[in-house]
Amino acid sequence: MVTTRDSNAPTGDRRVRRTQAALQRTLIQLVEDRDLSQISVADVAERAGVSRSTFYDHYRDVHELAEAACTAMIDDLIESLPSPGPDSADPTQDATQSLRAFFANLAEHAGLYRSLLGPQGSARVIDHVRRRTTAAIHVAVRRAETGDEPPAQTTASMDIPHDVPAAFTAGALIGVAADWLQRGCLRTPAEMAALTWPLLTALYHVDTDMRPG
Repeated sequence: MVTTRDSNAPTGDRRVRRTQAALQRTLIQLVEDRDLSQISVADVAERAGVSRSTFYDHYRDVHELAEAACTAMIDDLIESLPSPGPDSADPTQDATQSLRAFFANLAEHAGLYRSLLGPQGSARVIDHVRRRTTAAIHVAVRRAETGDEPPAQTTASMDIPHDVPAAFTAGALIGVAADWLQRGCLRTPAEMAALTWPLLTALYHVDTDMRPG
């Protein structure tokens, strides 16, 4: 998802955002047909109808463009994930629906996510997804445990304490998603949701003394 409308922004800012949005859309189109490692700056610039110098005005390389192109989509996906709180021992309709939507979106853009999260993908994108997912899980679980609403910027900035269960859960979810994508999404999103939710909740059946204070 790329947001380009900003009627209050100066003309120069709007022009920058339009160019960036065009480059991001172009990369998303290209990565549906080939691996990220096979896409060059020249490929993107030519398809987008801009010069290579214009590309470099906005991004250092294709990997940075890929990170920008998928960050908003991935952040929206992560925000939709259910909270694996300590009382969520059984699958629930809301949880499985959220996970089904998560896997359905992955399947809809399978070429993009397969290229970005696969063995030939972007290490920067994978690291962003891992850290962003860890932060989102940490915030969701602490909210479920304490009822407190964390500062709005906490998840976005990923400024959280060392939370081993959250990091472990994030790694597991990303690993399952990447494996599913690499295998051609053989199971349906609904099947993946039904299989994944009990595993996510099981990861949080730990003593509260082991949780970070």
